[in-house]
Amino acid sequence: MAISADDVMRRYPLHWLVWNNQYEELKNSLTSKKFTQEEIEGKDLRGRTPLLLAVTLGHLESVRVLIEAGADVNCEKDGWTAVQEATATGNPELLSLVLSRRDYQRHVLRSGGIPDLLRRLSLAPDFYVEMKWEFTSWVPLVSRMCPFDTYKVYKRGGNVRVDTTLIGFENNRWQRGDRTYIFRGQGRTASLMELDHELGTVWCEYLEPMEGIREWPAPPQHVIDSRLNSPLAINYLDTDKISFERNKSGIWGWRQDKSEPVNGYECKVFSANNVELVSKTRSEHVPVTARRPPARAPLAGLLALADSDQPTSPLLTPDKEDTPRSSRSREDLTSFNPVTWEEYFSEEAPERDIGRPREVATKVQKFRATLWLCEDYPLELQEQIMPILDLMAAISSPHFAKLKDFIQMQLPSGFPVKIEIPLFHVLNARITFGNIFATETPVPYISCIQEGDRLSCVVDDQCFVVGHGYRDAAAPDERLSCGVDDEEGLLQYAIQQSLMEGGTHDDQVDVWEALRGARPPSAGPTTHGTTHEDTQLQRAIEASLESLQLRGAGAGSGAAVAAAGVGERGPEPAHDPELLAALALSAQEQAQRQQALDAEQRALDEALRLSLLDN
Repeated sequence: MAISADDVMRRYPLHWLVWNNQYEELKNSLTSKKFTQEEIEGKDLRGRTPLLLAVTLGHLESVRVLIEAGADVNCEKDGWTAVQEATATGNPELLSLVLSRRDYQRHVLRSGGIPDLLRRLSLAPDFYVEMKWEFTSWVPLVSRMCPFDTYKVYKRGGNVRVDTTLIGFENNRWQRGDRTYIFRGQGRTASLMELDHELGTVWCEYLEPMEGIREWPAPPQHVIDSRLNSPLAINYLDTDKISFERNKSGIWGWRQDKSEPVNGYECKVFSANNVELVSKTRSEHVPVTARRPPARAPLAGLLALADSDQPTSPLLTPDKEDTPRSSRSREDLTSFNPVTWEEYFSEEAPERDIGRPREVATKVQKFRATLWLCEDYPLELQEQIMPILDLMAAISSPHFAKLKDFIQMQLPSGFPVKIEIPLFHVLNARITFGNIFATETPVPYISCIQEGDRLSCVVDDQCFVVGHGYRDAAAPDERLSCGVDDEEGLLQYAIQQSLMEGGTHDDQVDVWEALRGARPPSAGPTTHGTTHEDTQLQRAIEASLESLQLRGAGAGSGAAVAAAGVGERGPEPAHDPELLAALALSAQEQAQRQQALDAEQRALDEALRLSLLDN
């Protein structure tokens, strides 16, 4: 039975206005409060909200009206988000609008979500635990380059501290550092700090639920250009056919359920079968000139050969791969949206793609995950560990989100002391919980208490306090007055700064970029902050050189000369040629070492890129 326009307008009034791009009438309906927020977020029979429908069709005016009415941009269908659909249209103005509101809404969710998580944690018992992450691969050379890390988690009341050296994966590069994240819950508000122990800096941010809609800056143009020239990619777990079975040990006829000790706890071993990792890539928005294949790297042949063979690891098994295809027939390519409203809103018509013709490449991989579950582990998964995973998934690396998604499945009973799951195409992760309550290795600020069969710990509040010697990362001009007093230390500091790679602390980043370990492009030498810092460093070098020269000639007032150099500059000193030559030679040797390190890093980056991309 054919559906009429009146039926569609009655059942899906907002979707009907969006389909026909009647944005003036849509605006009048929304400003008159005719529709509730629940109706604005309602989905049609195809599973799209009015905003997602407008974005997919490329109706910029309707998208702007819905965003101004407070529609949620964090919506998706079949794994494709509103931002990705906006990117697929190829419209930079539409993408900028959707991306800006997405960033704002994510910030609002984090501002209210982190205090909520800390309130949940405040009700759970205090604990200390270490999460060991080991990344492995069945590709030999890639496995040698895979990183590992141990996350140390402290929890006391509504306060959480996480120590890590593996920050994340950004721009085909594993990001390393020595970082500490400190969350302090304070009722409806929270504060978080990120300490960089290598640089001695601390980022601080106070979070509280935001009320009303605020202006949010548009993303930089280079971000828009990068998205429009890069394919879209999604990866998700299809768990519809998943099944868990107990592993067996022993020989035929005497087989029994397998159990193994993990960090002193007896664990049952399970296998998860029929779990599929689906990877999809869309490229209809990418210009033809940007689709040229990249230059072949030295390791590409090896990785391609390994990828084409049947993998030896039982954990990850490629199942099938579809070549890029167009979701439209040739006669449909002349129309931006060949689907009629009768086809779209009819329950009898099969579902078809709407909007711009799609070019999708799909790869499905079946894998087996392994779990080691303990019935009497001292931690509670839902009360203590899941909020920690939520915190780290929100501010840190995507591998925490993948672990969270896997744990949220219907696992057998017990605490997952050890889990082995795939993360990417040929990359696996093995996560092990250990040193619970510091029972294996003593940890500062942690005291373990044994009361009969019950094990607990006391976490000292001092571990959530920032020690002396750290400076605010948002105030780069304060760095010379923070702990660098003598001229030798000043000279060493100045030389280190002059040899550092690009990307200094005066880069303008917000706290979320800092916590994710991301850094925006340098603002260039023309900014006021950089010019001032270069002047300070130049004065420091000159003062230190003058101090060393006078000390060698018998002068006894090196510190006074250094102070004068940082303040009012005196006459240009007569630099010692031998000292200058030594400094130049040292800088040249450092540059050569840096070139060698850069070449090695490029090879590592290329290997990791090839292992993570689905070609």
